[in-house]
Amino acid sequence: MRTMHRVRASGLARAIRRLRDDAGITGLETAIILIAFVVVAAVFAFVVLSTGLFSSERSKEAVHAGLAKTRNTMTIQSGVVARSAGLATVDSIEFDLALAAGGDNVNLDPAATSNSTVMTYIDATTVVTDLAFTVAPLVGNANSLLEPGELLRVTIDFGAAGVTVGPNTTFSVEIKPPTGSFLVIQRTTPAALSAVISLN
Repeated sequence: MRTMHRVRASGLARAIRRLRDDAGITGLETAIILIAFVVVAAVFAFVVLSTGLFSSERSKEAVHAGLAKTRNTMTIQSGVVARSAGLATVDSIEFDLALAAGGDNVNLDPAATSNSTVMTYIDATTVVTDLAFTVAPLVGNANSLLEPGELLRVTIDFGAAGVTVGPNTTFSVEIKPPTGSFLVIQRTTPAALSAVISLN
């Protein structure tokens, strides 16, 4: 009987020892798994934050680029005046340009080969790109760079461009600066032409 009790006691002691050993191993495994989860979560959080910062930076760049593109750079500060020497066709038109509020400087030098403003003529039957024009400063320094506070008179020579604008003709002139949105001038000539015509 005593032998049976000793066997049971020793078996019970072994089981308790094994249970304690398993509990220690289970605790260690749990800690390792927990650390692995924390590391994976940290890496995932870093990736998510990096992606979010990158995308928000790209969004900001896109917004600034869109604003620069859509913001009006120039405004017309006068009426459009047409001149006709032979009273059969319009020889030239002229108008005054200034910078819009917050607009960037615009290069209006007709002789510039790069980073310059381009003007296009459009009517029902004709499209002429890169119109010949001249610039005369009215207010500001004597150059062709339109800066804040300056006023420049632009004259477009239709004859030099080979454009024929007769009576009752609706035409448009697109003024395209290197940056910012382009400015459109659309006018219709009267039924009878005179030497000087106000196209307002």
